[in-house]
Amino acid sequence: MTQFNLNVVILAAGKGTRMRSNLPKVLHPVAHKPMVAHVIETAQRLGAAKTQLIYGHGGDLLQERLANYAVQWVEQAEQLGTGHAVQQSIPHIDDNDQVLILYGDVPLTRQETLEALLQAKGDSALALLTVTLPDPTGYGRIQRNVENRVTGIVEHKDASAEQHKICEVNTGIMVANGKAIKRWLQALDNNNAQGEYYLTDVVAMAAAEGVDIKTAQPATIAEVEGANNRVQLAALERAFQLRQAEELMLNGATLMDPARIDVRGQVDIGNDVVIDVNVVFEGKVSLGEGVVIEPNCVIRNSTIGNGARIKANSILENAVVGEQAQVGPFARLRPGTELNKGAAVGNFVEVKGSILGEGAKAGHLSYIGDAVVGAGANIGAGTITCNYDGVNKHQTIIGEGAFIGSNSSLVAPVTIGNRATTGAGSVVTASVPDDTLAVGRAKQRNIEGWKRPVKK
Repeated sequence: MTQFNLNVVILAAGKGTRMRSNLPKVLHPVAHKPMVAHVIETAQRLGAAKTQLIYGHGGDLLQERLANYAVQWVEQAEQLGTGHAVQQSIPHIDDNDQVLILYGDVPLTRQETLEALLQAKGDSALALLTVTLPDPTGYGRIQRNVENRVTGIVEHKDASAEQHKICEVNTGIMVANGKAIKRWLQALDNNNAQGEYYLTDVVAMAAAEGVDIKTAQPATIAEVEGANNRVQLAALERAFQLRQAEELMLNGATLMDPARIDVRGQVDIGNDVVIDVNVVFEGKVSLGEGVVIEPNCVIRNSTIGNGARIKANSILENAVVGEQAQVGPFARLRPGTELNKGAAVGNFVEVKGSILGEGAKAGHLSYIGDAVVGAGANIGAGTITCNYDGVNKHQTIIGEGAFIGSNSSLVAPVTIGNRATTGAGSVVTASVPDDTLAVGRAKQRNIEGWKRPVKK
């Protein structure tokens, strides 16, 4: 087969009126990522030498939101149909390109499907991605001759009663030789009721030239579905999430309800992971073997070691949880948190920018910020590391085996030595040596005969 450079053209100029939104249609998200970003990333995985983005409405916002993607911006100043959109790419197509046309509002097309389309094309000048629908109403039907070769596409409104029975329809996704598609695009006209240039007319031109038009089909219908309104957008979201759930289960995860999990990034898992309902993963997440995630957790850009357990209603962001560690319920691990093996953070504990050593525990109702906590240390309820002086952050160091009494305030910078103890309710402003008890609280006075105030 002749080798070509892959040139991907993504149509993203539509306003999306039926979305009823000021946001350009292709920027509406699936899994917290713009639909068109999914398409661009698929093109990148295919190894595209060039990715052209045909834009129109909301061009400034598109370029702002997609600034991190290496695309060539091509403006379609007037929206005069799909053929007109692709015509804008002609100056950026070389004769030896293999031009793949995708759509910015069709985010779920798999890389494997497009690779199959490219493979099916072979040395032919044109290949189409078609799909067979149980109800093809409204879609352009694929026309074939007695030899089963594609001869054209007939739109639903123009189809005869017999043609309406055809269930194989056009998805709009196609791949063509650069030299040929430039010729066909330049020959398009708008002699139709809509006054638009239709990309589908390219298929008839190719057939008229005797091109053996090849076809391929996706594994699922969802791969070629687009979103014109928020109902369809929600359907794409569910289809995407079901796909993610299936991949997790095939890789060894038990999902208590595959319909109640959201993956908004990449999740790598070990064997025998258990994920309960209403868990949200964002960014890059790694779950070791035997990890258990209880209900209603949000885990963002975090690594969780083998055998760890994240209890219900906990939030983790940019955190590292070691083997056999426990978090929650109702705990929050903020960026820079690292729990070593067997460490435990309990309910209503917030940890930020801190390291908890092996087996260290903070059971409940505490804030640990900018701290290093030694192995085996125990932090009592209500403890606060007072790390912020209003301008700068300061560090607290808690030694191995230290015991921090309940309701202690550790005013940083401060060091609590190995096996040291702070009495409950203490405000600790000076370092505590090893094996020492620190009591920093007002002396108790009992006032006899005191009368409570009464309501006037």
